[in-house]
Amino acid sequence: MLEDHAKIAALINQTGGISGRKKLQKAVYIFQRLGYPFQQIFHFHFSGPYSEELSIQLEELCDFGFLIEDREDRNEEEETCFYRLSEAGEGFLTHYKNVLPTVRRLTEQVMNQNTWFLEAVAILLYFDYLPRIEAIEKAKALNNESVGENLEHVLAFIDELHMLQSIEMPVSQ
Repeated sequence: MLEDHAKIAALINQTGGISGRKKLQKAVYIFQRLGYPFQQIFHFHFSGPYSEELSIQLEELCDFGFLIEDREDRNEEEETCFYRLSEAGEGFLTHYKNVLPTVRRLTEQVMNQNTWFLEAVAILLYFDYLPRIEAIEKAKALNNESVGENLEHVLAFIDELHMLQSIEMPVSQ
């Protein structure tokens, strides 16, 4: 019943913690697109793919005491939350062994990026059903700053993720 919650907790556990709700949203979307078994429904929002369901599940994990949410003030206008697994969360995950594949290099590649870069990656992946040039044009029109400034790096990163995916997560369906 709480398998989707366990997948989020397992991701946070694998990464040692995640800084920011937005980064978690983008990371889960990217992992979902790469074949991780996340089931959340994403819609396009102000800053790319967003899942209300994921947001609620994150809050519930905190309410259940499975995650610890540390608030960090970056400046007067911005507050970021750092999420990490609690002892109760570690106990919770013992009931969900192997709920999420452990793919270290792929996870590290994504989680080592900043939120704005992951936003650009997620936006391009959101439109990957289009020919690449059309996806780029649409992404630039919606989010000119993140995508436009980093376009070549974003495209290379997406290609690198697909390569790592084929190495670490062979298709088994």
